[in-house]
Amino acid sequence: MADIIQLLPDHVANQIAAGEVVQRPASVVKELMENAIDAGASTVKLIIKEGGKTLIQVIDDGVGMSATDARLSFERHATSKIRKAEDLFNLNTNGFRGEALASIAAIAHVEMQSRTEEDEVATHIRIEGSKVISQEVTVAPKGTSMMVKNLFFNIPARRNFLKSTQVELRHIIDEFHRVALAHPSISFHFYNNGNEIFNLPSSNDRQRIVNVFGGKTNEKLVPVKEETQVVTISGFICKPEFSKKSRGEQFFFVNNRYIKSPYLHHAIVAAFDGLIKKDSYPGYFLYLTVDPGSIDINIHPTKTEVKFDDEHTLYAILRSTVKHSLGQFNVIPALDFDQDQNLETPYEYKNRSAEQPRVVVDSGFNPFKEEYIATGGRSNVQKPSTQGWESLYSGMDSQGERNNDFSSISFESDTITGSIFDDSKIGLDAVTTTFQLRRKYIVTTIKSGMVVIDQSRAHQRVLYENFLKNITVKEAVSQQLLFPLSLTFSKNDRDIIMEIQDNLTSIGFDFEAIGDEGIKISGVPLSVPESEVDMILEQLISDYHQDFVVDGFSQTDVLSKTLAKSLAVKTGEVLDRDSQLALVNDLFACKESRLSPFNKSVYVTITEDDIDKKFL
Repeated sequence: MADIIQLLPDHVANQIAAGEVVQRPASVVKELMENAIDAGASTVKLIIKEGGKTLIQVIDDGVGMSATDARLSFERHATSKIRKAEDLFNLNTNGFRGEALASIAAIAHVEMQSRTEEDEVATHIRIEGSKVISQEVTVAPKGTSMMVKNLFFNIPARRNFLKSTQVELRHIIDEFHRVALAHPSISFHFYNNGNEIFNLPSSNDRQRIVNVFGGKTNEKLVPVKEETQVVTISGFICKPEFSKKSRGEQFFFVNNRYIKSPYLHHAIVAAFDGLIKKDSYPGYFLYLTVDPGSIDINIHPTKTEVKFDDEHTLYAILRSTVKHSLGQFNVIPALDFDQDQNLETPYEYKNRSAEQPRVVVDSGFNPFKEEYIATGGRSNVQKPSTQGWESLYSGMDSQGERNNDFSSISFESDTITGSIFDDSKIGLDAVTTTFQLRRKYIVTTIKSGMVVIDQSRAHQRVLYENFLKNITVKEAVSQQLLFPLSLTFSKNDRDIIMEIQDNLTSIGFDFEAIGDEGIKISGVPLSVPESEVDMILEQLISDYHQDFVVDGFSQTDVLSKTLAKSLAVKTGEVLDRDSQLALVNDLFACKESRLSPFNKSVYVTITEDDIDKKFL
């Protein structure tokens, strides 16, 4: 039998490696920015066009590379960080595998300019699909400029799987946040399609968080500080009242590297137990410093997952540290049994002496007198006169009124149109009987038996179709607020609201202004309570962070689903008979009454035959 195993060509191997390292434009941004930080840059500029599909450029003022190093950096497993296997367990840098540049060059058009401080000229290299097109001398400042154009140009299938420009841009912003928050001492600039998105000067941890997420974030933060032999913890947690429906502001950094750890996240949630709602998530920005030899950061190609030697101890320390910070800064309600607050003297009365109260008694007070003048208040208390009450009925014909037998009075009534449902529907009886079961289901009779309806799913279907209609027809009614509602969101969240502003306006939202610090709403839809606007928008932003949200109908669909889910009747709410009938009537007037907007069954039918079989 002939030999069938052979070595892959380098360009094929690089494309396979690119499938692990480069998943989308945000992956390229992460790798290039981390390389700039490892180069000792003090200023990093990120330039994006068309969500990173057309251009990704990272410019830094780091140490730069010589001509030999610049050319060698695009080879597989070429790195300056690793010399022997033991070095993998003593890493203090971000990039170390030597796969990033080789993988990026295999699937894009790459141009690099780099110059060291000792060299007088820079090196300019152009690579297309792992093939070096040119290497020449040029003039450039100290540092490195990496330009990645036409990502996945030679892999059309991968390019077709990319999401819309807005979705890819949001992923890039997320990666930018993670790198910028991990390195507050470095200045970062972010440009998208020629517009400056972020300008972050060198600062400390707290100021960097405020610069990224807005000035209102400062009042949310509670400092966290703990130093042990296992780990040193610093950073901030958000106050419980600022918890959100989404997981947006949750960051773990281990040795200045962003990581994802569901296990450590559970420790934070456990510390907030009882302080936030069940479906809400706390915000935190925590920086952990551990011995590099006690973690393994080489278990995932993107290096966002790490393995700790002693996770249980770290869990306990993190949970107790967060609880201590919440209690130390009076975030957790506490009772002091050693001091009675009722006996505390206000500050302004601290140095005052007690005064004997004076009691004044009116010895001549007689409550049975028709007129009494109060001595203390100088006010007149007089019993109203009943004289002349007959004048109230002057001009009325008492005799005519007495002879009226009400024979000419007519009564208004609603027009009876027969069954409240068409015969083409499930066929409800003319006289419909409904009742609520377990505050969850509505049971009503039909000609062949009965129907059990899930009240929450039914209301979701009704609201969903109403919102879809309002967005399409754009004839929704808005109720104006007496005072505009001011809400605070991060820059990324405000961009999402601006993106869907037209659809929100179509269903009744009226935006007065969308500024740098937040938004002002002067009108809301009729079915939306003012107190729930913040919650609805947070849930909407959380849904739009998902990858399935794209332009066109999907945007309208997600908006309608979110509003329907937020405003629908919940399980446990009591509905009176009129509300039950109205909900049943509206449900079977929908175009699709069998399924909720989330493709779950709305009702089940129990026929008379099914009931008879139970008695056999």
